[in-house]
Amino acid sequence: MNSENVVKHLRVLWRTDRIIAEIRMRHLLMGLGLRAFAALIAAFGLLMLELSAYFALVQIWSAIAAAAILGALNFVIAAVLFIVAGRAPSGRDIELANEIHGASIEALQLEARALQAQVSGAVHHPLSTIVPVLVPLIAIIVKSLRTSARTSARAPAAANSEAPS
Repeated sequence: MNSENVVKHLRVLWRTDRIIAEIRMRHLLMGLGLRAFAALIAAFGLLMLELSAYFALVQIWSAIAAAAILGALNFVIAAVLFIVAGRAPSGRDIELANEIHGASIEALQLEARALQAQVSGAVHHPLSTIVPVLVPLIAIIVKSLRTSARTSARAPAAANSEAPS
C-alpha cells in the first residue's frame, strides 16, 4: 500500500464529488431559473390571452363557463411547462464525472485490500515487518554513537591544547 496513492485517489474522489455536485447544482439552478422565467412570461401572456378569450367566450357562453374553461387551460399549460423544465440533465458530463468517481472508489478499494494483506502478513510474520524498520534505525544509532564518541574524544584534546604552559 502506498500512502501517496491513497491521497491521490482521495483527491480525485473529492474533486469528482465536487464536480458532480456542481453539475447537479447548475442543472437545478438553470431549471429553477427557467421555471421562474416561464412562470413570469406565462403570467403576462395568459393574462392578455385570458382577457381576450374571456370577452370572446362571454358572448357565446355565460361568464362562469368562460372562466372555468380558461382556468382549465391554464392548468394544462402549467403542467406542460413543469414537465419540460423537469427533464434530466445532459448525460455526457455527468456520466464522465460518475465514471471517474467509480474509478477512484475502485482504486481506494484496491489500496485498502493491499493494506489488509500487509496487516494480515504482519500478524502472521511479525519479524518480516519489524526488520526493515530496525535495520535503518540501528544504522542511525551507530552513526550517532560514533559522532558522539568522536566529539567527546576531541573535546579533551582541545582543552589540553588551550591550557597555558
